[in-house]
Amino acid sequence: MDPLLERGIALFNHGEYFECHEVLEEAWTPERGPRRLFLQSLIHMAVGFYHNERGNPPGALRQLRKGLRKLAAYLPVCERVDTARLEREVLAVLREIEGGTAVSSYPRIHVD
Repeated sequence: MDPLLERGIALFNHGEYFECHEVLEEAWTPERGPRRLFLQSLIHMAVGFYHNERGNPPGALRQLRKGLRKLAAYLPVCERVDTARLEREVLAVLREIEGGTAVSSYPRIHVD
């Protein structure tokens, strides 16, 4: 696995969403192929969770919806990431935010 992706996933899984976004952008910026949208989907999710933690539910919802739309092309697995599970778990968080309830737990990115 690409070291930047691996590092970004570790940061995501530790709830360090801003830092995750920064690292994944390093991988995303030079990409020109189909991988670009996969990386961007993860970036949107990290930014969405960051927004939610900072008290910006509308920003969180916008970012999470963008991330889910882009992730759909990479189901059920991409670069060893269990994208189907990530999609399900992000959808659950999206519903919590839409319902105005506190997020019970943020998803982790699972790698096979």
